[in-house]
Amino acid sequence: MEFFDSHCHFDFEVFAGQRAQLWRRCQAAGIARLLVPGVAPAQWQTMLVMAEAYRGIVCAVGLHPWWIDKVPGDSAALADNVAAQAALKLSHPRCVAVGECGLDTYIETPLALQQAVFEAQVQLAGERRLPLVVHVRGAHQQVIRILRRNSPAAGGVIHGFSGSPELAAQYWALGFYIGVGGTITYERAAKTRRAVCALPAEALVLETDAPDMPLCGFQGQPNTPLQIPRLARVLAELRQQSLSAVAAQTSANSCRLFGLGAPGRDS
Repeated sequence: MEFFDSHCHFDFEVFAGQRAQLWRRCQAAGIARLLVPGVAPAQWQTMLVMAEAYRGIVCAVGLHPWWIDKVPGDSAALADNVAAQAALKLSHPRCVAVGECGLDTYIETPLALQQAVFEAQVQLAGERRLPLVVHVRGAHQQVIRILRRNSPAAGGVIHGFSGSPELAAQYWALGFYIGVGGTITYERAAKTRRAVCALPAEALVLETDAPDMPLCGFQGQPNTPLQIPRLARVLAELRQQSLSAVAAQTSANSCRLFGLGAPGRDS
C-alpha cells in the first residue's frame, strides 16, 4: 500500500535536523511520494536542492499570498516579476506545478494585489500546461472567476478544502482536485465531510500541509507527513471504502495531477 502526500512544507525549519530520518520513516510507512509547495522566491532554490536529495519528493514554485508583503521590490511590478522568476525554475526536473498561490481575505495584503499576483501565476501555469496548487480563504468566488477566465489546461488542486459539496463540485467541474486534509478528522467539520463523500473518488488527493493543519487529537503538535495513513483511514471510514482502495485511488490521482508515473515507479 502506497501513499502520496500532495502538500507538505517539508523544507520548513521545523524539519531541519530530522528530515533524512523522517523521510526514511515515511518510506517505511508506505509514503512513497510527497509534493513540497513553494511559498516565496527566496525559498525556491533551497527547496529544489532539497528535493534533489530525496527520492520521491517533487516541488511546485509559487508565491503564497501570506508572503506577498515580504517580497522586496515595486508592488506594481510584483506580479510580472514573480511570474518571470518562477518561469526560470519550471525547467527543473523536480518542479511539477505552480503554487502555492491564491487569495486570502483574512490577511492585510490588499486583495487587488493578491489577485494580480495570483492571476499572473494562473496564466503561467496555463502557458506551461502545469497544474496549480491553490490556497483560498474567504475568496472562493473570486478564485473561481479567475480560474474560469483563464481556464488553465492542466487544472490543479484546491489545497486544504473546507467547503460545501456544492463548492467542491464547482472546482471539480473546472478540473481541480480537492485537497483532503486534517479538517475531515474533526466531527464538527460536517460540511467538508459531506463534500469528500459526495465527490467521485477520482476527485480527491490527500495532504497533510505539515507542519500545519494537525489532525484531531494532535493539536499543539507539529504535523508531519507520517499522518497521511491515519488521514487516509478516516477518509476510508467516511466513504465506507477500504483503506487500500483509498490509498491506491488518491495516489493515482496525485500522480495524474502532477504528471508523474504510476505509483510504485521512481520519481
